[in-house]
Amino acid sequence: MIKKKMVRKGARKFTRRDSEGQPRRPYPFILKKRKCRFCADKNLNIDYFDGQFLRKFTTERGKIIPSRISGNCARHQRKLAKAIKRARNAGLLPFLAE
Repeated sequence: MIKKKMVRKGARKFTRRDSEGQPRRPYPFILKKRKCRFCADKNLNIDYFDGQFLRKFTTERGKIIPSRISGNCARHQRKLAKAIKRARNAGLLPFLAE
């Protein structure tokens, strides 16, 4: 026999409230989906020997910028990450901030 959780008939669901006591909305702003620049412009190529272009996709500390911030699709983000790693090994990009 499976026990079911008892719920009172008039029970209210828990909702978060702001400082004025009003219920909070889950997302007060709408996130705009970015378009992948490589899908939009087919002439852009991802090459590991183009260091100045790859620096746009790294932070000042040398980390790779995630796709949710850069707007790249999953396929191009993987190609970009591989190109950045190859450029680091070739000495074209730094591993760490200078």
